[in-house]
Amino acid sequence: MQTGTLISLTLYFVLMIGIGLWAWRRSTDTSEGYLLAGRNLSPSVAALSAGASDMSGWLLLGLPGALYAAGLVEAWIGIGLFVGALFNWIIVAPRLRKQTEELGNALTIPEFLANRFPDKAVALRVISALIVVVFFAVYTAAGLVGGGKLFETSFAGLLPDAGMSDYMLGIWITALVVLGYTMVGGFLAVSLTDFVQGLIMVTALVIMPLVVMFGEGGSAGGSLTEVDVPGFLSLTQGLTLLGFISAVTWGLGYFGQPHIIVRFMAIDTVAKVKNARNIGMTWMGVALLGSIGIGIAGRAFAERNGIVVDDPETIFIVLANLLFHPLITGFLLAALLAAIMSTISSQLLVASSSLTEDFYKLFFRKQASERESVNVGRICVALVALAAIWIASDPESQVLGLVSNAWAGFGAAFGPLIILSLTWDRMTGAGAVAGLVTGAAVVMGWIALGWNSALPGFDGGLYEIVPGFIAAWVAIWLVSKATAKSAAPLQA
Repeated sequence: MQTGTLISLTLYFVLMIGIGLWAWRRSTDTSEGYLLAGRNLSPSVAALSAGASDMSGWLLLGLPGALYAAGLVEAWIGIGLFVGALFNWIIVAPRLRKQTEELGNALTIPEFLANRFPDKAVALRVISALIVVVFFAVYTAAGLVGGGKLFETSFAGLLPDAGMSDYMLGIWITALVVLGYTMVGGFLAVSLTDFVQGLIMVTALVIMPLVVMFGEGGSAGGSLTEVDVPGFLSLTQGLTLLGFISAVTWGLGYFGQPHIIVRFMAIDTVAKVKNARNIGMTWMGVALLGSIGIGIAGRAFAERNGIVVDDPETIFIVLANLLFHPLITGFLLAALLAAIMSTISSQLLVASSSLTEDFYKLFFRKQASERESVNVGRICVALVALAAIWIASDPESQVLGLVSNAWAGFGAAFGPLIILSLTWDRMTGAGAVAGLVTGAAVVMGWIALGWNSALPGFDGGLYEIVPGFIAAWVAIWLVSKATAKSAAPLQA
């Protein structure tokens, strides 16, 4: 049975590497080609690339696991994310696509901020690049944890002895395949693999809930109401005000995720942003419904058939191995790897671009050639990946926990900054720096003090993105008011 699964996964890995090699021959000669695919992405590729890079392993591991453990009340996270993503497409996408090109053809978010507020250009590039690298190392680690859990759960004892656990071997395999196509093919490879991976993910998210509910031994009908958890199908059971706020405010994070909003910068024209939005939001809605269905139906199926799931975050993997032919199982596990790898590759490339454009070229080699910049970018991809591997080496790591911390950090540091820099002409460079530092500091302090909840919102404190986002917005407004004479003009 394992042979068929391994065949499917091998074909998937070969396809990803093949796309990377194809992209390498197309658009990796210049920094704009390597980092933004020459700003020529079609609406469908941009939309699914944004969705796939957003919906990391948490879509198939973290969110179904949360629903499996606590019930439908955890769906508020998905609802908040959907609303946040929609407003991100409406408010940020068209403005960012237009302004990044008009303001010096910026290739990274730090570079755009520096061009928007030239009086604080160096400070903004350095601070924002540091935040990008630190939080992306954590975020990438969350994806690698997902890869480790996949191999540990599905192939325990079957993989060749490499002198390490199945968990660590899974981390290394996942990292090396992602590094292969990301380092070689750059943004075009990442976007095209994201497009393919997005199709694989949504197919799996439609198939699995239907099979779990209506297949042999399925959980359709009354068995959903027989789960041994009080109010399992209730959206309000055990929900507190803090819990509700913490869950729905996950959507605030969208405005500040560099690996998502960079897709907006790469769409070929502003006029096509609306088409990309419609495609992306349709994909996201189907994907979230499928993820919720896996968690809810999976719990009912497990109880009905006496299946013990030690780690709720592995319910997708458990069901894939139990219910499907090995070749289909391989496809489903490839969908999980797609969710993981699409996000990792995007994050590695954005972190690399910040290290290259906002550190190396800014302080060491201002006149670096295009070829040199691309090669340095590839080296930086590998360095960030090694840092993420080290963070992910703890097998007790939880995917949703790591994602929630990084998501909050980016959302609070960059969210208010991006929104206001695109829409408020009285914002100043000093205000931008204040918001960036305040948002990141409040999130990190909130986590360090233990005021956040382990599973955002339902059994602990307030999700750290809420105080961080509010504090950053207030800091930008107050400091900009105090330094209004230095406000830079806003592009039309």
